[in-house]
Amino acid sequence: MNTNTYIIDEPIIHYQDSPNVLIQQTLDLGLGNLSDSGALCVRTGKFTGRSPENKYFVKDDITVTTIDWGGFNHPIEESVFTSLREKIKNHLNQQKEIWIRDVFACADPQYQISLRVYTEIPWAALFVHNMFIGVAPNQLPDFKAEWTILHAPSFIANTIIDKTNAPNFAIISFSHKEIIIGGSGYTGEIKKGVFSILNYLLPQHHQVLSMHCSANLGEEGDTALFFGLSGTGKTTLSADPHRKLIGDDEHGWSEHAVFNFEGGCYAKTIKLNKENEPDIFGAIKKGALLENIQFFPNTNQVNYDDASITENTRVSYPIHHIHNIAIPSVATAPKNIFFLTCDAYGVLPPISKLNSEQAMYQFISGYTAKIAGTEEGIKSPKATFSACFGAPFMPLHPNVYANLLGDKMKAQHCTVWLINTGWTGGAYGVGNRMSLKDTRCMIQAALDGTLNKVSFENFEVFNFQVPTNIKGIDKNILQPKNTWKDPSLYDKALNDLAQLFIHNFKQFEAGVNQAIKKAAPKII
Repeated sequence: MNTNTYIIDEPIIHYQDSPNVLIQQTLDLGLGNLSDSGALCVRTGKFTGRSPENKYFVKDDITVTTIDWGGFNHPIEESVFTSLREKIKNHLNQQKEIWIRDVFACADPQYQISLRVYTEIPWAALFVHNMFIGVAPNQLPDFKAEWTILHAPSFIANTIIDKTNAPNFAIISFSHKEIIIGGSGYTGEIKKGVFSILNYLLPQHHQVLSMHCSANLGEEGDTALFFGLSGTGKTTLSADPHRKLIGDDEHGWSEHAVFNFEGGCYAKTIKLNKENEPDIFGAIKKGALLENIQFFPNTNQVNYDDASITENTRVSYPIHHIHNIAIPSVATAPKNIFFLTCDAYGVLPPISKLNSEQAMYQFISGYTAKIAGTEEGIKSPKATFSACFGAPFMPLHPNVYANLLGDKMKAQHCTVWLINTGWTGGAYGVGNRMSLKDTRCMIQAALDGTLNKVSFENFEVFNFQVPTNIKGIDKNILQPKNTWKDPSLYDKALNDLAQLFIHNFKQFEAGVNQAIKKAAPKII
């Protein structure tokens, strides 16, 4: 056992318990069940997703002029943090038992940081084991945590006394090098808290671009990055049986390499099936942690189509549950970059090639579209823009990340592609979702160089370059206007989407150069 002094030491301490022990402890406490595949299934309570409006950064001498305050970056006074920190410490010390996990973040040792997580529930310790990089037994005696995370889902803040917006909260202090989380059992708060600190530290101190993306590695040593918001296919498309997975969600891009921040994967499972996503499906076995799923009646077989608890059903598993992985999770700089968008308006091409200015514009925009809801059987899409494809986790101004991306793209001569994994033939409710098989085929054509040998034509309004033909793909879907029954309705939808882009980008115009501004869509 590590001999360092623990800041929580009154309860029974479970330190670095094995996954098997953590699973059994969860079952013994009545906090979970096993699926027929052996995965541990738990409920995260009231919260089944992140609460970005209740995430704070301590505003102090370190952060006052460096964090891009506003939006998702909420300031909180140091006195509020220290008061809540002491309350959480007392709360954890009053528990019968607690779990402590020492781990690393960042697969590249040059940028690695050490973390110690204290939690009141064993399955949260299993999540930490799955999602971060393990400490080797010979490293444990000398392990010293740079950052500490206090995780107390059953601690509820008093909004009047504790000065938080809600009873749940996640607060990051760069001065104390601590994250405190209370009132929420959703494990994504731990993961994204660590992502947020890396997004603050790496660009400023190391000129490393921190990225909300997945990454994989081809047989020829070519790295590919997949950016995209939740539901666009990052995890699915990077889990390619013909390419080695580097990681599914969070990476750094240094001068010479791309490296995973994590040691595991945290995949959405809604509508998961073995045929479309065999790697993820196969990874859900003993040691995996399923959150907020439902079983088929009177069985322990998971019904992945059941969204009665949440659409955001999740599974965490160690990356070695995927057979074809890069070891270690480090690779060369990327050759191809894919921006994934789920365009529910059905107007963007399934694949487009971007020039560098367009790539910067699309990166800063971070577009996808989600289904707003149903009214008398009519479902309408809603545009969502998230700067750098991860605005809730980006403490610095988007231009910091965008400029780093631009510099690295030019230095490495990357090709950037925009992939629409959303709708074709009309908007959601009228058209059809892009075939996953077709999307994989188009991405493969980009990766293996096939698209270097075909001609391209202009895509109006956005002025992207669209391939005229791809083997195995119906030519009509490459230019989406061809798939709509009424071209005039398509033109209107295209212009409407372009206007949304232009309106969203106004907030960034003051900090970007003229060439990037000119990459905006041109409304007809």
